[in-house]
Amino acid sequence: MTVKVLVVDDSAFFRRRVTEILEDNANIKVIGSANNGEEAVAQSRALKPDVITMDIEMPVMNGIDAVKAIMSSNPCPILMFSSLTHEGATATLNALEAGAADFLPKKFEDIARNRDEAVKTLQDRVLAIARQSVSRTPTRPSPAPAIKKPTERQGEPTTALERIRQRNQELQSQRESDARTARSVGSITINRAYQILAIGTSTGGPVALQKILTQLPANFPYPIVMVQHMPAAFTKAFAQRLNGLCQVNVKEAEDGDVLRAGTAYLAPGGKQLMVEGRSGSARLRVKDDVSGRITYKPSVDLTFASISKSYMGKVLGVILTGMGADGRDGARMLKEQGATIWAQDQASCVVYGMPQAVTQAGISTRSISLDTMAKAIMKEVGYSGL
Repeated sequence: MTVKVLVVDDSAFFRRRVTEILEDNANIKVIGSANNGEEAVAQSRALKPDVITMDIEMPVMNGIDAVKAIMSSNPCPILMFSSLTHEGATATLNALEAGAADFLPKKFEDIARNRDEAVKTLQDRVLAIARQSVSRTPTRPSPAPAIKKPTERQGEPTTALERIRQRNQELQSQRESDARTARSVGSITINRAYQILAIGTSTGGPVALQKILTQLPANFPYPIVMVQHMPAAFTKAFAQRLNGLCQVNVKEAEDGDVLRAGTAYLAPGGKQLMVEGRSGSARLRVKDDVSGRITYKPSVDLTFASISKSYMGKVLGVILTGMGADGRDGARMLKEQGATIWAQDQASCVVYGMPQAVTQAGISTRSISLDTMAKAIMKEVGYSGL
C-alpha cells in the first residue's frame, strides 16, 4: 500500500527536498504541498493524506495552530520538523501535545551520521506513523493541580530571577500539600518487591510520559528513571516542562545524581545514562558515547542493563510507545534478575514497535492502555483508595 503524504513548509526549497527524499521510496507518494498552515488545513481536507510533514514557523498560520485545526476536523498523523534550539523544543512539545505524532530535526545532518542514513530515517518515520490510528481528540495528559499565580503588587518580585525563585517556592509548597492530600485520601503500604520505576519510550513518548507522570503523587515511593529518544537540545526543556506540571520532581539527569524517591530523572539526549552502586545509594552516570556501536543516545537497553546490576529484580520496568526494539535486551536482563516488565498496549501506542518487541519476546507480563497505566503503576507500588 502506498502512503500518501502532504508536505507543508514555507520554503519551496525544503518542500522540494522533502518530496525528493520521500518519493525515493516506492511505498511513498507526495500528493500535494502547502506553504502555510492555513493552506495545510485546506489541503488536508481536500486530499485526505495518510501523513503530513509540517514546519512550525510559517506565515498566515503556524504549524502548531495547523495541527490543532487538522486534528479537530480531519485527523491525520503529523510529523513535525523542528530546529534544535530551546525555543524549537518548546514549540515542538506544544505541537505534540496538540496531536502531532512525532518530530525530526529540520537540518537533515542532525538526523543521522550521513545522508543515506538520514534519508532512510525520514522515510521510515513516515511509514511508521502512517500505520497508526488517529482519533479526532488527541491524547491529553491529566491536568496537574493548578498553582495560583499571585497578582503583582508593590513590593512583590518584578525581575525574571525573582519570579523564577517565587515560582519554585510555590511548586515546592504545592508538592508538600499534595503529599499531605495523598496521605489523607489514599493509603500506601510500599510494595517491597520494588525499589525503582524504569520507563523507556520513543515515538509518542513525550505525551505518554506527561500523561503518566502528572497522575503520580508527590510522595511516590521510588525514584523514576526515564529514557526518551530525543535530541540533546530537547531533553532539558522537556524535563522543565514536566516539572512544572507534575507533583513529583522532574529533572534532566546529571552525572552524580543520587537517586531519590519521588523524583523522576530524564536521560539527557545525545548521551548514555547509567545507574551505578547499590539501591539506597545508587547514583546516575551520564556518559558520552562516541563508539558508533549504539544507535540510540540515550539507549533504553544500556540504562535498563545498568539498573539490573544495581537493583537486581526490584524493578518495575515499563516500555511505552516507540519505533524499533530498543529496550528489549535491557528488559530481558531485568526480567532474568526477577524484575516485572510491562508494555503499553497496541491500541494506545503511536507506534507499536518497542512494546511489541518485549511482548512478542515473552518478556512483558502485561499489556496496558496508556489511559490506565498510571493507575496500574500506583496499584502495583502499594497505593489504595485513590
